[in-house]
Amino acid sequence: MKDPLFFADSFFVENPEGIETMLFLMSLSLLLYHPGQRQQRNTLKRIQPEIKNQLGKLTMNPTLIWVFQCFQGIHLLTLDGVNQIVNLTSSRYFLWVRLFW
Repeated sequence: MKDPLFFADSFFVENPEGIETMLFLMSLSLLLYHPGQRQQRNTLKRIQPEIKNQLGKLTMNPTLIWVFQCFQGIHLLTLDGVNQIVNLTSSRYFLWVRLFW
């Protein structure tokens, strides 16, 4: 909830129904986030890749948000009908293949 990626400070809700709706959506998103992170960490225990955390140290327990941020900036570029992936480094490719395939 304190993470700036939630954008919780940008909402201004006056009525109780709006507050209940926002709390419901936040709770639902956390209920979906937890199994995803657990699955990711179980996969990382099995394959044991080298993932650097925000400080540059190797870790076996990165958060799901950190893994998503690692893939931020990768784009699919289509020029003249040819697809190219931009900003996909070898470490990102290795992580993608090991985690998601």
